[in-house]
Amino acid sequence: MAYDSSAGFDLPSGSNRSPDAAWILKNRIRALRPEQREEYMEICPDFVVELRSSSDRLTDLRAKMQEYLACGAQLGWLIDPLEKQVWIYRPGQAVEALDEPLTVSAEPLMPGFVLDLGPIWNPQV
Repeated sequence: MAYDSSAGFDLPSGSNRSPDAAWILKNRIRALRPEQREEYMEICPDFVVELRSSSDRLTDLRAKMQEYLACGAQLGWLIDPLEKQVWIYRPGQAVEALDEPLTVSAEPLMPGFVLDLGPIWNPQV
C-alpha cells in the first residue's frame, strides 16, 4: 500500500513521522489491529522517501532516514532537488550517494519500480 505525506506513522522508537512518500507490504497492513490503523498507524513503512525542501536541514533528514532503518524500514531514499543528489538507505549497508542520477530503482523490494528524477531536477514552471 502506498501513502503520501498526509499519512502518519507511530514508529517503534516513539516518534511520529510523516514521510513524503511511504509504502508498506499489504500483509503487514492486514496484520494490524483496528486500533493500530487509526490516525497514526503503529508501524514503520517498508520503504520511505523524504524530499528535501529549502527549509529542511540535511542533517535532520539524514537522522530521520537512520531512524526509519532502525525501526525496520527496508529501503529509504533521501532526495535533494537543491543539490540534485539522492542517498539510498538500506539496513546493514553503507548509505549510497548518487549525484544527478536520471532514475533510481526500488529493486528488489519493489520489483519494476523506477523513479524518473527528471521532473524533480528540472521542474516545469
